[in-house]
Amino acid sequence: MANIEKQKLIIDTDPGHDDALAIMLLEKSGLFDIQAITTVAGNSTIQNTTNNARYILDLLDSKIPIYSGANAPLTRKLILAEVHGPNGLAGANITKQEPLTGTAVERIIELVKNNPHEISILAIGPLTNIADALTRDSSIIPLIREIVIMGGAIAVPGNKNRVAEFNIFVDPDAADIIFRAPIKKTLIPLDACNNVFLSINDFEELKNSPLYRPIKEMMAHYIQGILNFEKTSGAIMYDPLAAYFFINPVAFETEMMDIKIETQSELTRGMTVAERRSWGEKNPNVLVAKSADRAEFTKNFLEILNR
Repeated sequence: MANIEKQKLIIDTDPGHDDALAIMLLEKSGLFDIQAITTVAGNSTIQNTTNNARYILDLLDSKIPIYSGANAPLTRKLILAEVHGPNGLAGANITKQEPLTGTAVERIIELVKNNPHEISILAIGPLTNIADALTRDSSIIPLIREIVIMGGAIAVPGNKNRVAEFNIFVDPDAADIIFRAPIKKTLIPLDACNNVFLSINDFEELKNSPLYRPIKEMMAHYIQGILNFEKTSGAIMYDPLAAYFFINPVAFETEMMDIKIETQSELTRGMTVAERRSWGEKNPNVLVAKSADRAEFTKNFLEILNR
């Protein structure tokens, strides 16, 4: 059998619970050459999200390098998530302090330049690091293969304010830079994510896996957090669903859309404003996942984590 070259990925992340599952899914799939995990402040502080990334990679016995990045949004005060608990990964026994390199942006630029048209980026936190990289060195813009973003809400309510999803809300200025950039982009918004969730019982499928206990402990807290703050029961698979797009894009119903990011208003801060009128000029800039096959995702997700 021919040796198929693995797709090169950078995972830019603010590990909370769903980020942890997304990283596990991609690494366990064996389909990707993950060049770096770059961390950003969002779900928790940069120190916590970087410690959490180390914890996840240790669980996987993985040697992927970690580079810490932005400790705050480009121009705004950091607003942390509540769902994931004080350290961003409630239920996990985090004991290691991972050193902060502060070099995420430099590494993104360097990896893209050294691998032109080969690096895809999975963005599952606020978009601060990636926007900073594009601003610092715009020559990388045509060299990025694609960016898949977990973020936004198109035709459903927000989960951070009335209209905005958390990742875009935290750093709308960074999101604006990315959405204006001429890069192939796919958005996995709340519209697709809200219907893809696992119950605590679904994780029983992993009972023969070494990941079972740590995942169960984390998911108990995550499900409680979602219930407390988002009034929904179940572990919503926000970030794993975005990761899954790289594995099985045909499981998604998608549409090209013209989307702009609201940066001026306090009321609608971080809104992903899609041009939804049937008339007028449109400039589609992002492929949007409108829905995903929950059964297919669940089957593949549990099968891969069981490997």
